[in-house]
Amino acid sequence: MLKTTEEKTVFLISLYIAALIVANLLGNKITDIGGIVVSVAIFSYPVTFLVTDIIAEVHGEKKSKALVMAGTTALIFVLVLTALSVALPPATRFPFNDSYTDIFGSSLRLVFASIVSFAVSQTHDVWSFHFWKRKTNGRHLWLRNNISTATSQLIDTTIFMFIAFYMAAPMYTAGFIVALIIPYWIVKVIMALFDTPLCYLGVKWLKNSSE
Repeated sequence: MLKTTEEKTVFLISLYIAALIVANLLGNKITDIGGIVVSVAIFSYPVTFLVTDIIAEVHGEKKSKALVMAGTTALIFVLVLTALSVALPPATRFPFNDSYTDIFGSSLRLVFASIVSFAVSQTHDVWSFHFWKRKTNGRHLWLRNNISTATSQLIDTTIFMFIAFYMAAPMYTAGFIVALIIPYWIVKVIMALFDTPLCYLGVKWLKNSSE
């Protein structure tokens, strides 16, 4: 049972890192949601913004910046290990190396794109959250939660899409990528609106702890 603030914070950090890693390892699969083609990472990656806002609200800017640094370090670690694992020659009894390379080799560019987009967007998210917190004198958590997340998700989606897919194939022109970004971002914004109650619950849960 998680009782203390420290225990609950560790749990949130572990959830944050897990959501981040899952999004990057599984995110190269795309699905169709209401006619909009999105990565399956749409179900895990928004958790990182939710946890960032909860940590920022309760622990402040310094702790949330440390969380972003931990996430960026985790992504770099995953990139290095993925590249090493793909590069190592397979044993003769391992017949699936081509499939393994196709899946994880193609994700190297995606992971690199994720590192850059994650670091920039999450840094902005922390800054924006605290900017609006100061502007509202600590009131209206829903406002700073949604504004910071919506703008940061736009930054994240734009940077990621261009690094990951620009000219990856002839059809991936700048105009085509922008056309992909807009509906994808709209889905993220809608999901951010739905996670607002979770932000309130998460903040209340974290604050209601024994020291």
